[in-house]
Amino acid sequence: MSLPTLIYKKEAFNKAIFKKAPIVSLQGQPVLLYTSNHQSLLAALEQKKVRIFSECRNGFCGACKTKVNRGSVVYHTEPLVELEEDECLPCCCHPDGDLDLALSAQGAEVVTAQVSIELACTAD
Repeated sequence: MSLPTLIYKKEAFNKAIFKKAPIVSLQGQPVLLYTSNHQSLLAALEQKKVRIFSECRNGFCGACKTKVNRGSVVYHTEPLVELEEDECLPCCCHPDGDLDLALSAQGAEVVTAQVSIELACTAD
């Protein structure tokens, strides 16, 4: 009787969709990996010490309006501010994939590549 259960679980697992966590970059510089632990794009950026002005934090005022260089966002609260096609309100959205914003990375905790070089010395 356990065989059909195993087959069902295997079929359900094969149909599972895994989505990579979006990488958020500032002018091409990777800054953060956006996860479900973040309440909004604004909260994630502030956590990384990105300088971004905000007021209402709900999509009403437009103070955090930001230009999107590449990628797109999904709104969890529909903004009341009129936006251009290449703009977003980080206070009420999250990335829908990798995202590059026209914000300065200066002062932010950015991701840096760590490169290890091992030198092998052999005696002849």
